[in-house]
Amino acid sequence: MTFSEIVLDLQQELKTNLPQIRFMLKKNPAMAYTRIVEIGKQVGKKYNIKLIVNFPKEGRIDEFDMYGKRDLSLIIDYEKTRFPINREIIKEKAREVLGDIKVEDAYMYENKEGVRVFTDNWKIDILPHSVHIWTEFNEKVTEFCNWLLENAYEIKKYPNK
Repeated sequence: MTFSEIVLDLQQELKTNLPQIRFMLKKNPAMAYTRIVEIGKQVGKKYNIKLIVNFPKEGRIDEFDMYGKRDLSLIIDYEKTRFPINREIIKEKAREVLGDIKVEDAYMYENKEGVRVFTDNWKIDILPHSVHIWTEFNEKVTEFCNWLLENAYEIKKYPNK
């Protein structure tokens, strides 16, 4: 499984449910949000991860065409506190793929580790148990997230998934 496959699946499910979500948004925005979260969880289950659709800024829930195309959290394994590869490799790959970005160690406490990749406008928080993408998934972000799932989370692509 790749990041690309997961988000495409999520986008398709959200699109299929969009008429219902739009109706709910008019009647009860909290129920619409709950439905979006449920869809994310259902898609995540297929890949044995917890997939959370986030709306970090007011009004984003009304941007229907962006559902599943930005601001996602993938919880891979709550138990992990260390990466299977050196953090420096993650940082190097981020610079290589994403270009002009800032990279720093993050969440470095209680024998845990993490990496934050960011610009002035967006960030990606990479923890041993999860990745939180707070930006739109352009080609470079998607390429980097595909690499992360395979290398930092050791999730291999399964045929016919």
